[in-house]
Amino acid sequence: MALDAAFPPNLTLAERASPVALDRNGAWLRALPVERGRWRIRADLERTDPVFLQRLVAVEDARFYLHPGVDPVSLVRAAGAALLTGHIRSGASTLTMQTARLLEPRRRTLTAKLIEMLRAFQLEARFSKRQLLALYLTLAPYGGNLEGVRAASLAYFGHEPESLTDGEQALLIALPQAPEARRPDRRANAARVARAAALDKLVRHGDLAPALAEEAKAEPLPGRVGFPALAWHLAGALARSAPLAQASVLTTIDAPLQRRLEALAIQTATRQGPGADAAIIVVQIKDRAVLASVGSAGLDRPGGWMDMTRALRSPGSALKPFIYGFAFDDGIAAPDTVIKDESRRFADYQPENFDRVFHGEVTAREALNYSLNMPAVATLDRMGPGVFLSRIESSGVKLVRPRAGAIDPGLSLALGGEGISLRDLVLLYAALGDDGTAKPLAYTLDQARGRPRQAGTRLMRPESARQILDILRETPSPVGRAPAALTQFGPRMAFKTGTSYGFRDAVAAGVVGDEAIVVWTGRADGGARGGLTGRDASLPLLFDVADALGAPISAAQPILPKSAPASLKTLAQTTDGPRLIFPPDGASIQVEGIGPTARGLVLAAAGEGMTWYVDGAPLSPDAATGRTVWKPAAPGFYRLQVVDGAGRKASARVRIKLG
Repeated sequence: MALDAAFPPNLTLAERASPVALDRNGAWLRALPVERGRWRIRADLERTDPVFLQRLVAVEDARFYLHPGVDPVSLVRAAGAALLTGHIRSGASTLTMQTARLLEPRRRTLTAKLIEMLRAFQLEARFSKRQLLALYLTLAPYGGNLEGVRAASLAYFGHEPESLTDGEQALLIALPQAPEARRPDRRANAARVARAAALDKLVRHGDLAPALAEEAKAEPLPGRVGFPALAWHLAGALARSAPLAQASVLTTIDAPLQRRLEALAIQTATRQGPGADAAIIVVQIKDRAVLASVGSAGLDRPGGWMDMTRALRSPGSALKPFIYGFAFDDGIAAPDTVIKDESRRFADYQPENFDRVFHGEVTAREALNYSLNMPAVATLDRMGPGVFLSRIESSGVKLVRPRAGAIDPGLSLALGGEGISLRDLVLLYAALGDDGTAKPLAYTLDQARGRPRQAGTRLMRPESARQILDILRETPSPVGRAPAALTQFGPRMAFKTGTSYGFRDAVAAGVVGDEAIVVWTGRADGGARGGLTGRDASLPLLFDVADALGAPISAAQPILPKSAPASLKTLAQTTDGPRLIFPPDGASIQVEGIGPTARGLVLAAAGEGMTWYVDGAPLSPDAATGRTVWKPAAPGFYRLQVVDGAGRKASARVRIKLG
């Protein structure tokens, strides 16, 4: 025992073996190479043909399950043969001894053989017979950079060793004894001879009928194929983080769906230009299983090695549904509450609509359908951005804001002034589809099994979540796609798009059937793209993904015309007249120039039918933009007055200074 503790076997190679990430049905997604690019794939006896295991033991070590690491019978036989021939034969090596040699390679000498025997005893004391067999099938060489039966089976036969033909089994038994000399892709004749010899051994051991052996000898020899690499980013991360002893990671990924969506991402990014990239994530709502995760449009794209489902990007307007959902929850608004879509300044923040057009009075439903900025900001202002942020982050989602530690959250949260990952965004949309309950995403089947029973975090009331989904189902469809209500077989999708400042990120998120989907297009380096919005660049991809899912038609209840409660008829109380936004009363304004050629000041006020006056003289609005621009004639004090269509007035006294 003391000697064993002082000189333990070196298990480094075994610890460096790679587990394989499998899809939900056991299909290979991806494994990771180890040192020097070698494919040392950890064996999984539960997924290895039991007939092959039986035949391997019969040929290599018939008393494997009886001896303590060294087979006395084989040892006596090999010693007798050595005395007769005058040199050491290898016939005494058990599978345990071969495993010891694979763990610590040495030149084949008598001393090395004695060390192997000692190590075999040590290994037998540490591992069960089944674990030792798995260790051998993890380390056994199969030619080139292939180590382990799983790597060999996939590379030579194109499938896992779960079900092997007689010829395939014989080749896998023969290869480890001379892996380079018998490589089927390079030494076809030698491989054929070695396979035939292994088949003959199986016949002699009574494990194979002679007629079947002859058929197996006629099987064509395989070449070598590349390894699959589906869900490259996610599968690699899960394989990398798996425990050392784990041979396979059963993920929630659906390999056929993943393959279709990766092709869609490539097509989309290719159409949008050489610098463009795309990412997709699909989540099954009932258990939060991630069915597909496309981190990029390919490793050959700029930045394609980055997993864009994890990257922090601006969601644009994609968080607006949650502003209104929280407002419905808190009694601030209802779907038919009237909100003024008008120019307005919030302290030092003056947002505009994307099209720079204001629509006057709109309902919350209409504001969300058409993604109007001013109503969303006004609603967030009533709620408080700090309240909104805390409710979002209570679900486990992290919003990253510029200088977050130095300033309070601002109203720019409504328009994408924060960073969020696609994984967190799809978590929020999955919550909408689950009556407002947020739960973590599941990436493995073990995680997914526990999600339906998990209580989760209440993001909003079920009624509010359903109201938001109903509104989003009425959003106008993208160009070229028929409205969902008119499509016989298309899924009825609730969706929202988002476009970040500078057109850097285009996002589309949706809930359809039992799935939540988020897609992104843009540049991995965050570069600007001229004019590509979420609606133009990402929404068609979202609909393509929904089609690929084959999601069932959702028989959602239509939004019935109804009026908001009396207390929620409007978001804000009606004023007694126009309200000055800029310039405010008492302001001192520094301008760069004066007179007709100066840039001028854009005047703004809330109300209808506005007419502006400066010291009693009317100002005419610009014919092209409809805005009223004032160009002071000289520095000094001025009195501004604005009169609405009903004759009500508001005024301000300001000072103009020349900078």
